[in-house]
Amino acid sequence: MTKKAQDAIALLKADHRTVEELFEKFESAKAPTKQATLAKQICTELIIHTIIEEEIFYPALKGKIEDDMYDEAHVEHDGAKLLISQIMAGQPGEDFWDAKVTVLSEEIKHHVHEEEMPKEGMFAQARAADVDLDALGAQMAERKAELQAQFEADGLPTPTTRTLGPVEVELGAPVA
Repeated sequence: MTKKAQDAIALLKADHRTVEELFEKFESAKAPTKQATLAKQICTELIIHTIIEEEIFYPALKGKIEDDMYDEAHVEHDGAKLLISQIMAGQPGEDFWDAKVTVLSEEIKHHVHEEEMPKEGMFAQARAADVDLDALGAQMAERKAELQAQFEADGLPTPTTRTLGPVEVELGAPVA
């Protein structure tokens, strides 16, 4: 018996739960090496998640969900990418590093809430629209596997924001 592929929303919700679990582990971690490892896992999961949303899921929803929600999702991703870049460039014990992970967690909780809200959230709007969520899920799962393999081989790329371009990873460097 073959395993049924997840539809796009089930795949994204599974990602949300994974990241929530990682943030919980980070909050209880005391050792700097454990914090650094968890922060890298969180950032990796979020980078992959945002790439598949921005390359595949969001374009499929353009014009089919509320424009404000669509735009806000992109801006929220940009804010997360800025923090991810700063977290990846830093390390436990540096000024504001823990605070950046905490704020990233709060931003992600807000973003997830807006996507998963019953009736009016992005996922509810996607289900109500004429979108093939099964086909999207298969495409997203394939891209996710490619990205995971690429990141294991080559490391993480510098996140690129929609509105700001590449994000500088040096603390104090100007953002283009």
